[in-house]
Amino acid sequence: LPRAALRAEPESPVFTGEAVTLKCYIESDSKYWTYQWYKGNNSTLVYQSQTNTFTISSAADQDQYWCRGVRDDKPTSSHLSIPITLTVKAERPKPELTSSHKGAALIGNPVVLYCKLDQSAGWKFYWSKHTQNPKNEIKTETPSYTIRSVSVSDRGQYRCRAGRGDPVYYTHYSDAVWIGVTGTTAPVTLMVFPRRSQHFYYEAVILSCEGQGDPTGWRVRRYTDRERVSDCPSHRRSNTESTCSLSSPYPSDTGVYWCESESGGSSNPVNITVHYGSNVILESPVHPVPEGDPLTLRCLYHTKPSNLAAEFYKDGSLLQTQTTGEMTIRTVSKSDEDVSDSGASFSVLSLLSSLMAVSPYLLVSIILGVKCYRAR
Repeated sequence: LPRAALRAEPESPVFTGEAVTLKCYIESDSKYWTYQWYKGNNSTLVYQSQTNTFTISSAADQDQYWCRGVRDDKPTSSHLSIPITLTVKAERPKPELTSSHKGAALIGNPVVLYCKLDQSAGWKFYWSKHTQNPKNEIKTETPSYTIRSVSVSDRGQYRCRAGRGDPVYYTHYSDAVWIGVTGTTAPVTLMVFPRRSQHFYYEAVILSCEGQGDPTGWRVRRYTDRERVSDCPSHRRSNTESTCSLSSPYPSDTGVYWCESESGGSSNPVNITVHYGSNVILESPVHPVPEGDPLTLRCLYHTKPSNLAAEFYKDGSLLQTQTTGEMTIRTVSKSDEDVSDSGASFSVLSLLSSLMAVSPYLLVSIILGVKCYRAR
């Protein structure tokens, strides 16, 4: 006889009032089966249909279920499936909401919220701010919600809940988590060596928390294109967490980096981009440049030729051609500002614009479309 297999969606445990769909699969080439479902130790027939699904609209009791197929042709039935036990919990679950950031987040830094639910799979996650209003919820497929570049408007009280099935069965809301936002910088600056924002693949990069007083208690953190906040990997730290050594950086190390204290204080973030397969990058400052100051941009080759000329572009338009490979802006102004995403998947534009709101400096970013060539 053909074998039958029974599956439950969602899998146990489920919760009182939640809809559960049982699906019966028969190992046979024939499609003309009538499906039967049985319940309890006495194998009572509870449902029969031409389709292989049976929906329990509102789970209530813990019990065992079987299924099998029957038909007019031989063989006239399949084996009974192995029984599954549907475990039903009476108490509606409540997720735990946590934040990647302790204390107030500095404007421009990323913040990630995590909705932890230790239950079976199949959940989607719903996020609310200030009020528990389903109309204003944001839905995600994963248990995390990322604010890529936090601003003052993101300050507030957040909650999460999870839901699954059709109709959707919702958990309780989590307890609230307050996200504070500040424009006050910490007495620590993240220094980058070499002192530029773009770097070659496999070129060593060192990031260090430096500033007033002892940097002990500060650590280097980052937000990469994997859309998660993390510490500098342990195998890349120096003697302390305040220094991160990327001895052989990969493009996956591209991201936003900053220093963070145990109490939640933060430095201004810096953008680091690692280029793979490119022999040329633009040397530009990591930190904001004061308006009115001079600024020199250089076109760097991985292996510098003897005679290097460079064309500098902005928004696709040629600005200058320099035989020295560098261009100087004598007095930086806001009109010199431009943004390059440098291959990063998160929005550097929103990060820079947020920082502009609180910084007394003009952020001069990487000029677009830099092209370098060997002079003839």
